[in-house]
Amino acid sequence: MNKTIAMKRLEIVIDAEKLNDMIALLDSTGVRGYSFIKNTGGLGSRGVRRPDGLFLQEENAMVILACQEDQSQKVVKALSPKLKEFGGMCLISDCLWVEGPAVSY
Repeated sequence: MNKTIAMKRLEIVIDAEKLNDMIALLDSTGVRGYSFIKNTGGLGSRGVRRPDGLFLQEENAMVILACQEDQSQKVVKALSPKLKEFGGMCLISDCLWVEGPAVSY
C-alpha cells in the first residue's frame, strides 16, 4: 500500500518575463523541487493574456510545487511583496504526495 504525505500545493502564475526571478526566489527560500509551464494564457487582473496572439504576444508562466506547511509559509512570505512586480497570483491548496523513491519536498 502506498503511503501519502500531507503537503501544500502552490500554483503560481506570473508574467513569463519574471520566471527567472521567480526561480531565484524559490531557490532563496530553500525549495527543492518545482515544475513550470511556459506560454500559458488566461484572463486575470492584467486582462487577457494570449501567448498565441498575432500582434502582441503576452505570456504567462505557471510554477507548480508541493512542499510541507512550514516551507509554504516561507515561500508566501518571500512571494507576497513581489506578486505585483511579477504580475500574477498564487493559489495554495492541501494535497497528498505519494511517497516514492526520490522526494524533493
